[in-house]
Amino acid sequence: MEDLQQALERYKEQGGRPSPSRGPGGARLKEVPPPIVYSRTKIVDCPEDLLHRRRIVTGFERGPFVEGYNLLRTQVLHRLRENNWNVLGVTSPNGQEGKTLTVANLAISLAMEATQTALLVDADLRKPGLHRLFGLRDVPGLADVLLDEMPVEDTLIHPGIGRFVLLPGGRAIPRSAELLTSPRMTALVHDLKHRYESRIILFDLPPVLTSADVLAFGPSLDAVLLVASEGLTRRAEVEEAIHRLKGAVPILGTVLNQVGRGDARAQQRKAPARAAIAHPMEN
Repeated sequence: MEDLQQALERYKEQGGRPSPSRGPGGARLKEVPPPIVYSRTKIVDCPEDLLHRRRIVTGFERGPFVEGYNLLRTQVLHRLRENNWNVLGVTSPNGQEGKTLTVANLAISLAMEATQTALLVDADLRKPGLHRLFGLRDVPGLADVLLDEMPVEDTLIHPGIGRFVLLPGGRAIPRSAELLTSPRMTALVHDLKHRYESRIILFDLPPVLTSADVLAFGPSLDAVLLVASEGLTRRAEVEEAIHRLKGAVPILGTVLNQVGRGDARAQQRKAPARAAIAHPMEN
């Protein structure tokens, strides 16, 4: 009876929430979040064939591309959990290196895990394009939240895939670095980071060598993932990108994308890019 009374007292102290489960040695086990009921988040039915054409594959099928992303997911999760991080930026040295496709497939792969949710934010505000991957047009997004004080809940989109939610970029903004470092953006990131314990937030960021956005936004991130493309990204460009990022934000690792494509500089206007293949990260 005394043990039961103590348990009830602990229950009251926790505000009516059950005690976290403990594993061997008293280690806390990660709880499975309850099913999500979307109230204000807009639910959009994205046809599977459209997503396949856009090379969004991680939510629907198995295969070498999917397994590559799942391998990347496992590595990312290990590093995030080791450091108790949940805010990850994804960038590349230059444009056309597959960072947006990579972060979209990675976010969906993360959202297929039962113990967490994933929120993908389009923070490439000069050229927002994540919404087009999901067949969306003229949707409000991050720019509207920051400039027009639109409630963020009114911009969120659930495309019917796992526990995945998208925050589009909205309209293009020329002076994006200033917006990403504004007090309103800082407050938004803090809210997104701490509102749900099981949430991982990923930001699709501009290329690090062509804008100041990533370095300016670095303090709001826990870490950054650098995407490079075989046959397109030069070694010197990767080294320069890493040099710029060091000291501004921890580098979680690198992803080699579009492996086997050959000389992309000669082919990029003659043939469509292959679906991305995520390879083990290297520091």
